[in-house]
Amino acid sequence: MASLMRLEATKLWIRDNFGMERVQRLAESIGLKNMLSVKVVPYALLALALVALMVKFLNDKSERSRPWLTSRPRSPDLEKKPTDVNTFAEKRMKPTNRPPGTWQPSSFKRPTAPAYPDWSVTDTKPLPYRPFRHGPYHITMGLRTMHWDDWIELDNHYLRFHADKTRRIAERGAKCCKTDASDPRVWDGAVELLEELAAYLPERYPSMFTKTDVGIENTVTNESFNVRDLTMNGVTEDPMQLSARLVQDDLAIMFEREDGQYYLLAGAILLAGFWRLEDKFGMPLSLIHTSGDVPGFKQKLEKGMMNFFRRVQPEKAVLRNNYFLQVDDELAWSSSIGSEDSTVEGEVGWFTAEKNRAIGHHYFRSERQSLRRLPRSGGVVFTIRTYFLPVTEIAEEDYVPGRLAEAVRSWGEDVARYKGRERYGEVLLEYLDRKHEEQVARGLEMEREEDEVRGYPY
Repeated sequence: MASLMRLEATKLWIRDNFGMERVQRLAESIGLKNMLSVKVVPYALLALALVALMVKFLNDKSERSRPWLTSRPRSPDLEKKPTDVNTFAEKRMKPTNRPPGTWQPSSFKRPTAPAYPDWSVTDTKPLPYRPFRHGPYHITMGLRTMHWDDWIELDNHYLRFHADKTRRIAERGAKCCKTDASDPRVWDGAVELLEELAAYLPERYPSMFTKTDVGIENTVTNESFNVRDLTMNGVTEDPMQLSARLVQDDLAIMFEREDGQYYLLAGAILLAGFWRLEDKFGMPLSLIHTSGDVPGFKQKLEKGMMNFFRRVQPEKAVLRNNYFLQVDDELAWSSSIGSEDSTVEGEVGWFTAEKNRAIGHHYFRSERQSLRRLPRSGGVVFTIRTYFLPVTEIAEEDYVPGRLAEAVRSWGEDVARYKGRERYGEVLLEYLDRKHEEQVARGLEMEREEDEVRGYPY
């Protein structure tokens, strides 16, 4: 993909810089106008085009000539560089003059989604998100535009996720799934999300979901959802809990209040790994991040995120990806950082994790998050889809161990502390370096990674 984009850019550059008029003006300036006969011009253009291609080739080659750890090509980013959230909001979203805490319902309707090609609950593999780059680590939200067809991603891990969610709903209930019923707008937003899912899923995944007169039916799990009555197989549930049963994602809805802050007032957080809904419920966006010690939030993210939330419109959905490492195989809650039921401050954190566990305990955890505003209620919905694989599995993929090792080494001290590198870094990096060396030894061409193999966030 990157090589095709570069070729097209080269064509445009040649067209703009070496067209017939440009050649004629150049010839006139040096007294060669009479030499530009019909026979000569094509050869002149061909020669100039070859020169242009050679210059671009040499420039591209020089950009890749860096010492080891920065010598391998930087991971291609389809938006050229990590997208700062403030820049994204200012350049792609119109400002709004509505009073804080108010919302005028929008007439926007999500485009009908085509069926996912050949989708199968047993055969469709998870998309291989590997959202880490060569080069320095940037603290940024890394936003990109979402295609409406791709709002929710399901794959052959669905039944495992569904079973984990079902178990945790039974065990933990409102600790994980909750809607602030005291605010009618919030309740309506949670119902609106359920309605949106009930409309989208049968369009996108018709082999598993069927639209009914009252809602939606999951024909694989034999669950029937009545959206009007808020029931699943006849049992009344919180609307966020009903939505959680339909998808692999965790779900959260933020609502703006009169102070201009966005508050987490509806959520179904069942598989988050490192945080609990009960700790964050009712908090404003800023406090959610500062209480979690998110690196660089105050300095680099807060202003842009507030600007983004204020401006985001129903028709402008976005995506972002992130990644973590953990040293146990538990999707729902990483017990290596402490007990999920701990109520004592200071008992949960990376400091409790066993240091330098064997590589077989290391897991790669990646999140694919979508953000969109609901048109009727005005709530901003996060869908948080987790991809969870052993490090030993992804390290078998071409280019991955070298790139991941460089990414982990590039974290600043605050990011490294937040992601727990001190507890696993020595074992992880030794393993990744060895796997990278094995790939180089068998002839893997590192220079092909950027041009021909991948595009961020894969």
